[in-house]
Amino acid sequence: MHPALSPAVLAELRRPRPYPAVSILMPTHRREPDNAQDPVRLRNLLAEAKERIQADPEVSRADRIDVIGQLDKALTEVDLVHAEDGLAILAAPGEHQVWSFARTAPARVVLSDTFLTRNLVSAQAAERPYWVLAVAADRAVLWSGDQERVSEETVHGFPLARTFDNPDPERRERIGDTPSTFRDEETKTFLRQADTAIGKVLAADPRPLYVVGDAPALALLDAAGPITKEATAQIPHGGLAQADVETVRRVVGPAVRAHADREIGDTLARLDKARGRQAFAAGLDEVWKVAAEGRIASLAVEENYRATVRDDGDHLVPAEADEPGAREDIVDEVIERALDTGARITFVPDGTLADSGRIAADLRF
Repeated sequence: MHPALSPAVLAELRRPRPYPAVSILMPTHRREPDNAQDPVRLRNLLAEAKERIQADPEVSRADRIDVIGQLDKALTEVDLVHAEDGLAILAAPGEHQVWSFARTAPARVVLSDTFLTRNLVSAQAAERPYWVLAVAADRAVLWSGDQERVSEETVHGFPLARTFDNPDPERRERIGDTPSTFRDEETKTFLRQADTAIGKVLAADPRPLYVVGDAPALALLDAAGPITKEATAQIPHGGLAQADVETVRRVVGPAVRAHADREIGDTLARLDKARGRQAFAAGLDEVWKVAAEGRIASLAVEENYRATVRDDGDHLVPAEADEPGAREDIVDEVIERALDTGARITFVPDGTLADSGRIAADLRF
């Protein structure tokens, strides 16, 4: 299964495909006994998808054989042993993808000329992804983190390793441990390269950035370029350029949590100001309407808020999942619409927006 979502990946997933682009979504479970139902539900959804492909007169024989084969290949890649909260299988002529994500999704099969991505979009926003740049005098490593995992990334040249003009092995062994190392011009040049490389990463996938290294390295990075100087946090801690995943998570964890708390506080303050200037929307029905109009500047959603509704033409009304026209992932749909129009999304703890219907927005107009 694919390891992580990013804005670039989501943009690729959302481009038009040849018909039929098949989207199979379902909730999954991390623990017993709930996870016992996941293999059965998956088999049933795959069978439904194949039946619909077989019965669709718009699907040519060649595409029918191709897409059913893609679904069979996708099934071999599903790992329900390490399931999260949702699963998406996406297949079209010539391709298939399998995504596991930390946000539940309603069970459904959709045939269209695009993949159904709203649950993936919402999951990516909810994961609160961040970057960690760990630097030493001779090495710079990039880590990708979110609420679920931390992993080393190999993009834009990372990891960066310094080449040495001086072959003296004793000097190379000491590099990074001696303060004078950070006055070396070669080291300054290397750290400028690291600043440039992380700038490219942030341009492609903007996230909070945590820079970790010895205090002399952090000071030199500040002078090297503008990117790391504007990081979300700088953490004086040596050795992370050679560290394991758990060490990285432990060191940056307090800073990540502090940033999340500040972000929630800032969001609530913006909502209070929006109330005062009458640029505020609250509750699912009202927020859904302003999202469709592209008016949301900032959206706050409680982390586990879900609602099943149907559209009666003027309003969203509560519904049961098996009712005709029921929409189980309406909250994710609102989030996707808001993101499409440039809104900032913040997930807040359950109960934070109890007086606002669990979802609220600061409006542009």
